[in-house]
Amino acid sequence: MNEQKPARRSLPQSIDETMELLSAGGYVADRALATVLFLSLKMGRPLFLEGEAGVGKTEIAKVLAETLGRKLIRLQCYEGLDVASAVYEWNYAAQMIEIRMREALGDQDHDMMEKNVFSERFLIRRPLLQALEGLPGQAPVLLIDELDRTDEAFEAFLLEILSDFQVTIPEFGTVKAAEPPIVVITTNRTREIHDALKRRCLYHWVDYPGAERELAILATKVPKAGEALSREIVTYVQKLREMDLFKNPGVAETLDWAGALTELDKLALDPQTVSDTIGVLLKYQDDIARIESSEGRKLLEEVKAKLQAADA
Repeated sequence: MNEQKPARRSLPQSIDETMELLSAGGYVADRALATVLFLSLKMGRPLFLEGEAGVGKTEIAKVLAETLGRKLIRLQCYEGLDVASAVYEWNYAAQMIEIRMREALGDQDHDMMEKNVFSERFLIRRPLLQALEGLPGQAPVLLIDELDRTDEAFEAFLLEILSDFQVTIPEFGTVKAAEPPIVVITTNRTREIHDALKRRCLYHWVDYPGAERELAILATKVPKAGEALSREIVTYVQKLREMDLFKNPGVAETLDWAGALTELDKLALDPQTVSDTIGVLLKYQDDIARIESSEGRKLLEEVKAKLQAADA
C-alpha cells in the first residue's frame, strides 16, 4: 500500500496561523516560539534553536515538514562529520569502472573522460546538497540537528550554504537552490557556536515548559493518561527540575514516563511505582539514587500536598 503524502500547505501569514500550524501537528508552542518561527518563514532565514536536550527542538522541524507537506531532510551531526558525509562525494568505484571501460574501447581523450566521470550521474548527494534541489513551492525542511557535536571547520563550511543557499563543487560547479529550504538548526549548547553562523539565523532559546503548558503537551501526546495522574506527573517533574540534578528530565522523558505509567495502568503516583519506573525519567545513577532516598519520598509527599491544596 502506498503511503499517503500530506497535502502541501502554504506558509502561515501571521503569528496566530503559525500557532495553529504547530497545533495541527500536535506541538504545543508558546507565542514567543511561534513569533520567531513565523519571522523565520517570512524572511527566509534559518531558525537557530538552542536549549537542553529533550525540550522539543527537533520536533519543531518534524512538525513543520508534516503540516506544510514538505519533505524533511535531516542531517544528524556528530564529531568528525565532514563534507563527504554531509554534502556530497563522488562514486569513485563507478568512476574507475567508467575510466577502464573507455580505455578498453581505445578512448584516449583524457579531457573528455575527466568531464564525463565528474558528471551528475557519478555525484552522490548527501543531505545538504539534497536540500538545495527542491522546486519552487516544494523546498524541503532541512534539519541540522545537534550542530554543537561538530567542529568549527564544519561550521565554517555551512556559512556559504546559510548565506547564499548554494554549494560549490570544484569538479562540477555551483549548485544553487531554486528556492531556499526551510532551515532549522538545533544545538544542546555543549559548546558555543561561532557568531558568524548565528548572525545568519534567527535565534530562540527553547526552555523547559511551565506546568500548564507541559500538562497541555501531556494531554496532546499521551491522551490515555488520566487527568489526576497527568497532574501528579507534571508537578513531580517540575519539582525535579528545581533539585539541581546532573541531568534534568526533558519533555521527552515526561512523555515517556507518562506512557510507561499508563501501560502499567497506574492512576496515581506512589513510592513503589516511582522507584520501579524512575529509570524512564532519569538517566544517571547519582540522580536516581537521590530520588530513591528519603529526599525522593519527601518530594512525592510535597507533590501530593501541593495538589491537595490546589483542589481544596
